[in-house]
Amino acid sequence: MTDGVPLNRTAITASIMLATSMTMLDSTIVNVALPHIQGSLSATPDQITWLLTSYMVAMAIATPLSGWMAGRIGLKHTILLTVAGFTVASMLCGIATGLAELVFYRLLQGLFGAALIPLSQTVLFNINPPERHAQAMAIWSSGSLIGPIMGPILGGYLTETFSWRWCFYINLPIGLLALAGVMIFMPKEDESRRRPFDALGFSALAIGLSTLQLMLDRGSGEDWFTSPEIWTYAVIFAGCAWVYVAHTLTAAHPFFDAALFRNRNLIIGCLFSFYTGAVMFASSALVPIIMQTLMGYPPILAGLMNLPRGLGMLASAVIAGRLASRMDLRLLLLLSILIGASGVWMMTYFDLMMDDRLILLSGFLQGFGTAMFFVPITALAFVTVGADIRAEASALFNMVRNIGASVGIALLQAQAVANTRTLHEAMAGRVAPEDQVLSAALPAAFSPATVAGRFMLDGEISRQAMMAAYVNDFRALLIGCALVIPLILLLQAPKGGASPGAATMAVD
Repeated sequence: MTDGVPLNRTAITASIMLATSMTMLDSTIVNVALPHIQGSLSATPDQITWLLTSYMVAMAIATPLSGWMAGRIGLKHTILLTVAGFTVASMLCGIATGLAELVFYRLLQGLFGAALIPLSQTVLFNINPPERHAQAMAIWSSGSLIGPIMGPILGGYLTETFSWRWCFYINLPIGLLALAGVMIFMPKEDESRRRPFDALGFSALAIGLSTLQLMLDRGSGEDWFTSPEIWTYAVIFAGCAWVYVAHTLTAAHPFFDAALFRNRNLIIGCLFSFYTGAVMFASSALVPIIMQTLMGYPPILAGLMNLPRGLGMLASAVIAGRLASRMDLRLLLLLSILIGASGVWMMTYFDLMMDDRLILLSGFLQGFGTAMFFVPITALAFVTVGADIRAEASALFNMVRNIGASVGIALLQAQAVANTRTLHEAMAGRVAPEDQVLSAALPAAFSPATVAGRFMLDGEISRQAMMAAYVNDFRALLIGCALVIPLILLLQAPKGGASPGAATMAVD
């Protein structure tokens, strides 16, 4: 499959992207249904968040394993196993009768679905010649990124029209169709790359990533390092990180092939992948919180407000694939960062009185820039990676992106909470019941001279402080966009100066 060009490239691509979109869809489709699941299963707010945490922890564990699995049992067999497992786990989630069952089945979903993201990249690289890699990544980015955008919209519709269980049942026809397509059209590899399994390296990596994910997911709810639970996660993560680094530097066959860490383009690409998760994905996660918590948007409307972001991604995937054949991929990478950063810049002008246009336009620009970003960075990151270690490289690339998203969201939320408290104190300190000018300017319901008025005024001050705190988050992200640009100079261009997308742009 890596040497020849399959005649059924379109069928393979469609089957792989169905499976990938299904996995990415499940990362957000459940979010909107959480209140309904909580009521149906009589769960507390703290308990129900484990549905999200279990999925992300399982993804953190299984993503790095996907490269080794593909080398051990073959790329096709690994994909068949993961698609089948994810589909069955989805069905089990739909019929779960208790919270413990549902959390366990979500864990299975994450374990099986984690491999589909990196391995789908590998398949598209393998079935396309180098000159078509940029276009292949345009297709991959549109399929993988549209899932998280459509998740809240589809989840809200299915939950309100049918039941929260349909957020899981929707995966059955998609999974079966993807499974049949991979089984029929995807050829089997001639040979597998049978490297010894590094049990110590994988154990240290898996436990370290799991505790990091738990620390980041539960940190804000447990008030971070005032909690013994968070300290426990932090100590275990630090210990596992030390063991993994020390073992990798000395082992004859480390879990990730040592050749990956000697590849300059791949390592720089991983840094950009971390940036994508920490800046672009994290910022998009804040917008629904602002709309629902501060501006009173219902869940379905908040989901629909994400639609322009998805449309931007689709438009960008088409345009970026064509631009990649006409310009240096490093220039295209710079252009994508600038477009995405313009969306973040617009978010620094968010306020509680804004209309929908600012949200819609900033979302469109961010979606456009993010999807465009994946075309050049994946092509550049993998241009010097050999086919024999491509699956491992893709696993590393996507693992770093997931870590970036988790770290970015956690840091932004922590900063927002701290800034909200500081800004609230600063604004509330200027309010005094005896201030006649302030009392005359405020509506009667907000009068600081009455207990009810002070209560209402405190709530409004909290809203204003929280919005200002989120705006500060967006300003920090804008700085992050600027800091990453110099890394482009370290990327090696494809040999001969040609873009990997310089050939025909048609799909067979």
